[in-house]
Amino acid sequence: MHPQPADPSTDYLHAAVYLRGVSVVRGGNRLLDGIDLDVEEGDRWVVLGPNGAGKTTLLQVLAARLQPSTGTVGLLGQRLGAVDVFELRPRIGLSSAVLADAIPPQEVVRDVVVTASYAVVGRWRELYEEVDEERARDLLEALGVSHLADRRFATLSEGERKRVQIARSLMTDPELMLLDEPAAGLDLGGREDLVIRLGRLAADLDSPAMVVVTHHVEEIPPSFTHALLLRSGRVVASGPLETALTEESLSDTFGLPLALTRSDGRYAARAASAGRSSS
Repeated sequence: MHPQPADPSTDYLHAAVYLRGVSVVRGGNRLLDGIDLDVEEGDRWVVLGPNGAGKTTLLQVLAARLQPSTGTVGLLGQRLGAVDVFELRPRIGLSSAVLADAIPPQEVVRDVVVTASYAVVGRWRELYEEVDEERARDLLEALGVSHLADRRFATLSEGERKRVQIARSLMTDPELMLLDEPAAGLDLGGREDLVIRLGRLAADLDSPAMVVVTHHVEEIPPSFTHALLLRSGRVVASGPLETALTEESLSDTFGLPLALTRSDGRYAARAASAGRSSS
């Protein structure tokens, strides 16, 4: 791993996320290549791209769980590499398949949520205050899964697990919320229920800055403001949703001519008709 060069800029002090020239190289493979990104308080970003685009790697960097090979990473006013990540991580809410796999199968749902207070999985001998227990109950209720509080995590459906993870990601009242493919594996009803709930969360001015990773434009919740499109670890387009997410940029991202539509704040994409240009 190459040490990060000194960054004379202090712009990272004022952003939820500040990336400049961020690259990640593992085993000779360049997973991210020169990524620049600014996420401000109140922003709601969607990260789109095909398999292998670097989306999950990017989220691991934003979660302070992966150091880049080169570049500068600022998270919540702190520079990665010059801050104790164990103090930083509780300020960042995270829901991901990697995290879900780390949750003990026999852990009861209420403990899955409350253990986020210490940024750990698996309740052991930690002591939690009643206010923590109450917040966990309230979050489970807000996500529509309070009736599952005493169930074992392993017995939940995929949709139930997703909502429990999102409740966990909000437990510490984070300043940055990261969701890695929250609708993956859900059926149509489960996906739509989740997208509606995320849309409500995004519309709440008191909600933290949000970054959601997905493969599908249909999973972009209403009220999202920005988009980052990745292909092979590089940025195809980035900026306000209306200008960054176009038929041309989406087609370039997925390597296929695509038609893009928007209705009632929701997007849909399909292969363009034969002979139709994506531009």
